[in-house]
Amino acid sequence: MRDLKANSSGSFRTGKHRVKANRKKKQQKPLNLRKILHRSLRIAVVGFTGALVVVGLGLLLQLLVASDLFRIDQVSIFGGSQLRQEHILALSDIQTGISTFAIDLELIGRKIEKNSWVRSARVERIFPRQVNIVIEERVPAAIINLGYLYYLDQSGEVFKVLGRDDSFDFPVVTGFERNELLANPQSGRDQLQKVVALIDDLKQRTRFNLAQVSEIHQEKNGGLSIFTRTGGVKVKMGEGGLPEKLDRLERIYARLKPRLEMLEYIDLNVDKRIIVRIEQQIKTAAS
Repeated sequence: MRDLKANSSGSFRTGKHRVKANRKKKQQKPLNLRKILHRSLRIAVVGFTGALVVVGLGLLLQLLVASDLFRIDQVSIFGGSQLRQEHILALSDIQTGISTFAIDLELIGRKIEKNSWVRSARVERIFPRQVNIVIEERVPAAIINLGYLYYLDQSGEVFKVLGRDDSFDFPVVTGFERNELLANPQSGRDQLQKVVALIDDLKQRTRFNLAQVSEIHQEKNGGLSIFTRTGGVKVKMGEGGLPEKLDRLERIYARLKPRLEMLEYIDLNVDKRIIVRIEQQIKTAAS
């Protein structure tokens, strides 16, 4: 047998003949100008149609904004009790007769929330002509003395300086310093929430309740004391287990109540016991 070797020209020798390697020849197709023109025309028509739609929608929107159909003629306010509706409406700065699309709902809500009584304000469009303002107001739980008298709300937040028209019919919280609350807001908030929790507990009781308390005081060590309306007797509560301590006080309060004027303090800090100190005994000892 003989080796078949390819020569440098890319053909194989077989005897005296050369067989050239198979090669595919590329044939260039002529451009289909009609197809290209048709495709370009279709793209142009689609683009032009889209532009017309966008322009048309823009014009339609402008017509709607300018239309009397969407001019505000009613503003409804829900949830306000401390603030009069006229006051809330003035805070919102919504003018009847303007287009409903011209008002910024979030901006109006923020304006209303600048008022001390307002915890949150939600503003809604009711098409075609109405706007609703939903108010959540703060509810005072106590009055706190921080140099000036402020309201303390149910979440333990100080929110408003009392004015002459405000109600003073709340227990007074003392023993807190304004500078300390500003310097340590989280710890101060935690302690104020304990005060609010104590107030909420007292509201639910019958034999010794919030109506019989004039003041709640924070001691230097962080413990709490309360003062009775009758006799101004100090009830030492301490820091923990306040509901259980109030349970013990309620069990004997009916016997203590007639003698409140004679008592100097009631101490609930001793486990399972109540210590009562009578003011008359102190005077006798001192003499």
